[in-house]
Amino acid sequence: MTEALPSLALALLCLLQVGAQVPVQPNLDTEKFAGVWYVTAVASNCSIFLKIKDGIKSSMAIISFMPEGDLAMKLVWPLMDKCQKFELLFQQSGQAGHYMGAQEKRNLRVMETDYSHYAVLYEVQHSEAEPSTALQLLTREQDVSPQLLQKFMELIPIMGLTKDMLAILPKSGE
Repeated sequence: MTEALPSLALALLCLLQVGAQVPVQPNLDTEKFAGVWYVTAVASNCSIFLKIKDGIKSSMAIISFMPEGDLAMKLVWPLMDKCQKFELLFQQSGQAGHYMGAQEKRNLRVMETDYSHYAVLYEVQHSEAEPSTALQLLTREQDVSPQLLQKFMELIPIMGLTKDMLAILPKSGE
């Protein structure tokens, strides 16, 4: 399950050193990728995320694909007193695994997945006020193996983020 992540880390390091684009999962199988995922770890330089990261729990993401290939994501974040629901729509960019936010200026890439255990997503939000980058570890179960978490943490500095931007999200019963 985690064998591919070290090679991904090396490939990313090489690509980022030459200023190339972030890679995406080759030939992303949308049928296998669709379904329920848990957001189990996030690293982001978004100021709002950094303020609340210690108080958030693992969220659920339900991913589906439209007939034309666009990605729809429903997120349910359990917050202190209630659940916050978000619905995001990402349009296909022309490259499998790369999507652009329909309403806001977001760029989402499925960097790597094995479809049945984990996925690593890279998201950039292009905002005039504050552009931000996020790296997310999605898992099919709420539990994440220490090995997978370690491999995810190795990607953080490669993507220009720091360990203090990381939140390992505790399980939520909600």
